[in-house]
Amino acid sequence: MARVTRGFKARRRRNKVLKLAKGFRGGRHRLYKTATEAVDRALGYAYRDRRNKKRDFRRLWIARIGAAAKQNGTSYSKFMGGLKKAGVELDRKVLSNMAILDPNGFSQVVKLAVQ
Repeated sequence: MARVTRGFKARRRRNKVLKLAKGFRGGRHRLYKTATEAVDRALGYAYRDRRNKKRDFRRLWIARIGAAAKQNGTSYSKFMGGLKKAGVELDRKVLSNMAILDPNGFSQVVKLAVQ
């Protein structure tokens, strides 16, 4: 029986992997086996880091809000607790941007939360 190389379908599958490996260094963008390993790893990192990015930004926002709250004479936890009691529904991203771009407005929000 003759050997079947699978032709078109296999070439299309391989080229899909090599296209994903575009920009990789050395044989990782040229050789199918190493490209497959590199692409699998890269896709795994991408999946993981899409989730980690959310954590990292939340940590950054909390650090910024905490620093701005300290400048206004309160702690982060007291500030956030006061906001919740006052019924202010601003998220951490907005509060962080306000602390950087509009310090006067942020201090007004702190006064509202600390009352």
